[in-house]
Amino acid sequence: MTSNLPASIHASLASSTVSVSEPSHWLHSPLFLITLTLLAYQLGQTFYRRTGKIFFLHPLITSSTAIASTLMALQVDYEHYFSATYLLHFLLGPATVALALPLHRYFHCVKTQATPIVATLVIGSLCAITSTLWLADSLGASQDVLLSLAPKSVTTPIALNIIDVIGGSPFLTAGVVVTTGVVGATVAPLIFQLIKVKSHRIQGFTLGLTAHGVGTAKAFEISGEAGAFASLALGLTGIFIALVLPHVIQWFV
Repeated sequence: MTSNLPASIHASLASSTVSVSEPSHWLHSPLFLITLTLLAYQLGQTFYRRTGKIFFLHPLITSSTAIASTLMALQVDYEHYFSATYLLHFLLGPATVALALPLHRYFHCVKTQATPIVATLVIGSLCAITSTLWLADSLGASQDVLLSLAPKSVTTPIALNIIDVIGGSPFLTAGVVVTTGVVGATVAPLIFQLIKVKSHRIQGFTLGLTAHGVGTAKAFEISGEAGAFASLALGLTGIFIALVLPHVIQWFV
C-alpha cells in the first residue's frame, strides 16, 4: 500500500514508527493518532449537526483545533503526526474517485453545459494559481513556501503528488489545502446569498472548484445536483492544475 504514496510521504514513514514498549510511546503511535483523528472528526460532526450547522463550527475547524491542542499537550510534532496518519491521506484517493458515482446521475445535465463549465474551469483555476503565487511572492515568501502554496486549490491527494513533482513541503501543502477548503466552504454560501445565486449547479461547481473536497461535502448538503457538479469541478480542477502548474510556477520561482 505504501508504494502508492507520494515519495515525499513515503520517505518519512520510517520516522513515524515508534516503539510501544513504554507507556508514553503508544501515544505517539500511528494507531493512537489515527484513532484520535477519527474520533475528533466524529465528535466535531455531531456537534456541528446539533448546533444547527453554524458555519464557524464546521467539523474540520473544531476537530482540527482539538487535534492540534492534543498534539501540543503530548508534544507530538506535526511532521510526525502527518506521517503517522498516512493511511487516512491514502484513502482520500479512492474517496475522490468514488465521487464519480453521483456525477453519473446528472451527466446529461453536464453535457448541455460543457462550454460554461470549461470556461469557468480554466479561468477559475488560473486565477486561483496566479493570485496565490503573486500575493505570496509580493509578501516575500521563500521559494519553498511558494511551491507549497501553489497547489492549494486541488484536493489533498492530487496536491501531494504535485508537490512531489515541483518540490515544496507536503506538510505545509496539506495544511494549506485543508484551510482553503474550510474557508471556501464557509464563505461561499454567504456570497451566494449576497449576490443571489440560486442555481444548485452553479453553487456546486463553484464549491468544488474553490474549496475542493470540503466544498464538495458542503455542496452535498445543498442537494444531490450541487454535489454532482462539485464532484465534477473537483476532478477537472485537479487534472487541469496538475497539468499547467509545473509550467506556471516557472514564472514565479
